[in-house]
Amino acid sequence: MPVDIVPIEQLATDSGQLDLGQLLQFTAPSFNSNRQSGSDGSDHVDAATLRGLGPDQVLVLVNGKRRHTSSLVYIFGTRARGNVGTDLNTIPVAAIERIEVLRDGAAAQYGSDAIAGVINIVLRNDVGLEVTAAGGAFTEGDGENAQLAVNYGAAVGDGGTLNLTGEFLDRNATNRAAPGEPRRIGDAATENTTLFFHLDLPAGEDGVFYSHGGYNQRDGLAGAWYRGGVGTDDIPSRNSAEMYPDGFVPDIGTEIEDLSAAVGYRTLAGDWSVDVSTTYGANAMDYLISHTLNASIATVNGGISPTEFDAGGFQFTQHTTNLDVSRLFSDRLHGIGLGAGVEYRRETYEISAGAPESYADFDGPGGGNAGSQGFPGFQPADEVDADRESYAAYADVELQTTERLLFTFALRGEHYTDFGDTLTGKLSFGYRVGELNLRGSTSTGFRAPSLHQRYFSSTFTDFIAGEAADVKLAPNESELAQLVGIPTLKEETSNNYSLGFTWTPHARFDLTLDFYQIDIDDRIVLTGGFTVDDPDIGPIIAAQGLAEARFFTNAIDTRTQGVDLTLGYRRPLGSGLLNAFLALNYNETEVTAINTAPGLAGKEDIYFNTRERMFVEGSAPEWKGALGGDYRIGRWNTGVRLAYFGDVFSGTWSQVDDPFAPPQHYLPRWTTDVHVGYDLTDWLGLVVGGTNIFDEQPTEQDPNETENGGLWENVQMGFNGASYFARVVYRVPGS
Repeated sequence: MPVDIVPIEQLATDSGQLDLGQLLQFTAPSFNSNRQSGSDGSDHVDAATLRGLGPDQVLVLVNGKRRHTSSLVYIFGTRARGNVGTDLNTIPVAAIERIEVLRDGAAAQYGSDAIAGVINIVLRNDVGLEVTAAGGAFTEGDGENAQLAVNYGAAVGDGGTLNLTGEFLDRNATNRAAPGEPRRIGDAATENTTLFFHLDLPAGEDGVFYSHGGYNQRDGLAGAWYRGGVGTDDIPSRNSAEMYPDGFVPDIGTEIEDLSAAVGYRTLAGDWSVDVSTTYGANAMDYLISHTLNASIATVNGGISPTEFDAGGFQFTQHTTNLDVSRLFSDRLHGIGLGAGVEYRRETYEISAGAPESYADFDGPGGGNAGSQGFPGFQPADEVDADRESYAAYADVELQTTERLLFTFALRGEHYTDFGDTLTGKLSFGYRVGELNLRGSTSTGFRAPSLHQRYFSSTFTDFIAGEAADVKLAPNESELAQLVGIPTLKEETSNNYSLGFTWTPHARFDLTLDFYQIDIDDRIVLTGGFTVDDPDIGPIIAAQGLAEARFFTNAIDTRTQGVDLTLGYRRPLGSGLLNAFLALNYNETEVTAINTAPGLAGKEDIYFNTRERMFVEGSAPEWKGALGGDYRIGRWNTGVRLAYFGDVFSGTWSQVDDPFAPPQHYLPRWTTDVHVGYDLTDWLGLVVGGTNIFDEQPTEQDPNETENGGLWENVQMGFNGASYFARVVYRVPGS
């Protein structure tokens, strides 16, 4: 199987990236994670993807156990619109030993979400003390960040370990708005505090009790769209002359809490290995909107409104219990491995309404100015308390038929209480010829529609080509969805094919090359906007007092094709050691069909228009690469890393009315990171360096065509420019 091993400890020491998502963004070409701007809650939770697919088509594990997803569903302003992902930045980098990235379909082994592959985060269990202090800023003079992390591992019991990590990460906002633009366009400000633990404790002659988990609390603050001053043409009905005569930018604040805990016991029962575990995860996100107003309150209250509003929020929980058994029959053929297991999982999803002042209309219908500007609160009609259960059984067989040839078979059946049954399978092989190891696989996969996609509901203000409009994102099974003709969600299904090889002619050099194709049917996305102008559906939308409505639906089929290439080279050089690497990914996604609902035939350009299609097809650069090397000699170490981001084509607002309008085109870019480190003592080290030192930025676009209204969208390497950093690491190894 194509697996990348990412040594996080060394990367974290040498890199100016402080969170896990950005570390992987500039290291693993098949991985993408872009910070968003002007996209509400998505400004605070970075989407993480593999091979240009959605963030909910990659499964995240921690120590081999399923990690829960975020409670946030990405909507507008982000390439991941309509998807639900795992928030990698709830896990502190200082707690991680390594990351294993499986670049292959794995739904038959792990279940839903593993269509594109699996990211397994392996936690540290070493003994000793490590304290890291780091800081940096962008050369523009903003985005100052500071990190303090402490990792402590201690021996417990007879051969056990307890590893504890605490991390605080503070990141100030950036602003890359064009001159004269009153908005803030850049990274949100965040304060991220995380505690994590990992325990391994021998229990009995052959048993091990294990546990891991943590708590994360994050406060974020981002800017919404600018509201113009009263007397201007820029939505004056949504302002008050007494409060903001010159206009204002609302602040969207978020508070995220994330909790996880896994407990398990593995042992031997005769010749069988047995592992029983239960894993719980919860993620909650609440909105506090400030520096704003509810204009309808101001209308009836002498021009004055509150300026802060509790806008409500949502919560997702996941509880997974597994029983796994495995055994190796070394005397059959050249080895037969058997594995089987059962899994039970329960998930819940809740939306809580905000305070009435955050959503209510106090001056009667027709004013068009209800709710807190920037982010109207969730309404009682949006509230939901949903749950579901799933039951799975799975088995896999490894047949080492000869010393050179290995076959692997996997089969998984799963029942969901809310949509039915699935059955997936996988066949793979490995064939070794000298130092060359050929490998390939074919598999089927699935992804269950998330509870978020089934039940998310919100009425908010969107800016369409710069104009404000009240938009309803209606639940898939709501009365509005039924009136429009939106079908009930079903699972996504996939077929995954890969073929490649690894070559290790000697200990200094290794090469891997893999070709892949992923066909996905019935992908769940957000539809385009059905507006009051539609001759058939318009009256339905207008009756709701809306300008536009959108829905989650199984709208498209896609085909993703690509190539992954990695090379590693190590050798002594002088009195030191050189490590060099090259990693390259080519990835192309094409929408092969639009599955318009029967009752909406002829409305394909609304159901999923050219603009939305280009967001799917252009969610990642077609070419992405990383090239670099590190050299260590004595107490010194130095390195350079280059990242290549190829062309990106993205949708425009003009394409809503004209599907042949030209797209946004972002030309290829290189970024260059450098560092120099020196070990002051055996225990104390210092590293200084810079990221994107040549200040590369994406190709400028027409702000009237970008989703965030800025000169760039959040593609390729971001648009903050060059930065510099310094890091001090104090390590005391355990005895």
